Amino acid sequence: MTSGPSSPRGRRVILWRHGQTAWNLERRFQGSTDIALTETGVGQARRAARLLASLRPDAIVASDLSRAAATAAELAAVTGLDITHDEALRETYAGVWQGLTHEEIIAAHGEQYAAWKRGEPVRRGGGELETEVADRAAPVVLRHADKLPDGGTLVVVSHGGTIRTTIGRLLGLAPTHWESLGGLSNCCWSVLGEGARGWRLLEHNAGSLPEVVLGDDT
Repeated sequence: MTSGPSSPRGRRVILWRHGQTAWNLERRFQGSTDIALTETGVGQARRAARLLASLRPDAIVASDLSRAAATAAELAAVTGLDITHDEALRETYAGVWQGLTHEEIIAAHGEQYAAWKRGEPVRRGGGELETEVADRAAPVVLRHADKLPDGGTLVVVSHGGTIRTTIGRLLGLAPTHWESLGGLSNCCWSVLGEGARGWRLLEHNAGSLPEVVLGDDT
């Protein structure tokens, strides 16, 4: 029996957050600022890559920011796969919030921060709306997933906020409910599987024993 156009093809999408950066440790909002991995972050990526390689991915697509690109490179090294880099997978641009600590953001932009946490559409720091991030990132994920063979696996290496909005969009959740998806720890991942009624969340923040989430979306 052949699969019709609406039949699930058994594909998986693994959305993998980059390793630790110095700004993560300082609780400094990174956004689209290009911050490199720490030595610990490289080690996290190397360890996680060995685990993800066991899932036999068919393709890797990554944000072009160095923290995601370097994370993806560790998986490419153990799988032999090429990496496709796409700037549409970058973290949310957050304007004047970028480079500030969470405490500094609350002190200077408290009302805006509170509105964002309530789930209101907010241009944090004058930057992008979360729905705009999903508008640019989710189609990239779907385009690469469509190229997979039946039963194939795509690894998407990106950023905490971008991954959350992309998952929300692919699951068909209303944007006001995206906050209900908890943040990803550094170098942890979420897995979406293809079901009869669309994409399903199979795993979230997987990869190790629970670790503290340090990132822009906390």
